Amino acid sequence: MSSTTATSGSATAAGRAQIAARTLRTDRWWLPPLLNIVGLGAWVVYATVRAFMQNWYFVPEYNYLTPFYSPCVSNGCVEQAAHFGRFLPDVWWLPYAAISLPFLLLFRLTCYYYRKAYYRAFWASPPACAVAEPHKKYTGETRFPLLFQNLHRYFFYIAALISLVNTYDAVQSFIKADGGFGLGLGNIILVANVVLLWLYTASCHSCRSIIGGRLNHFSKHPVRYRAWTQVTKLNGKHMQLAWATLASLAITDAYIMAVSAGWISDLRIVG
Repeated sequence: MSSTTATSGSATAAGRAQIAARTLRTDRWWLPPLLNIVGLGAWVVYATVRAFMQNWYFVPEYNYLTPFYSPCVSNGCVEQAAHFGRFLPDVWWLPYAAISLPFLLLFRLTCYYYRKAYYRAFWASPPACAVAEPHKKYTGETRFPLLFQNLHRYFFYIAALISLVNTYDAVQSFIKADGGFGLGLGNIILVANVVLLWLYTASCHSCRSIIGGRLNHFSKHPVRYRAWTQVTKLNGKHMQLAWATLASLAITDAYIMAVSAGWISDLRIVG
């Protein structure tokens, strides 16, 4: 090989592959981004409509409160559903759970998996592995507004607190309006949703880093090491849990809305 050819080859290797085609992949690489657009887009539309509907969010007979309205802190909230007081003004543009929804949204928006999903789906940055990026310039998350993605760890702390509130709501749902114990399909759905929310929160990369990320000697911290290994296993399922919780949140809300509106009756097991 001549020196001229070698130099040319080295220059090419230092940058992107010099090919005319956008990609040489022959599989349906465009399908996952498309499914992400459909799935995430549909969920955002549903969640937005429900958050501002301000109706059919609570079943007083069985103490069912949808997670989309928890904690319910607006003056317009039903008194039985306002477990933590009512202090926000009752206006149409302010969700009843206004103190929790923004932080939950920010927690998911800054989530490592969701970043990958919506970067590829909505921004095509890049649309898939080994597919050329259509943007001429790439700055990563070093500039505004993506610089705020680095606040994910702090949103994780708040999301964990909100998961505690959701857990409280699930426990409260076993106490009927008359004070007796009750168990129905709604209880099972609420508990399943809370379990999935905790698994998703615990599988977060920030949680894994907090538990064992700064340890230099695992042997000196056996309890933290064991916790880190368990969280690491969950972390491998972070993508699946991210989608599972979106589904469980929508199912839980839809079920409580249907029961509250009188479209269906709760399937009672006890009481």
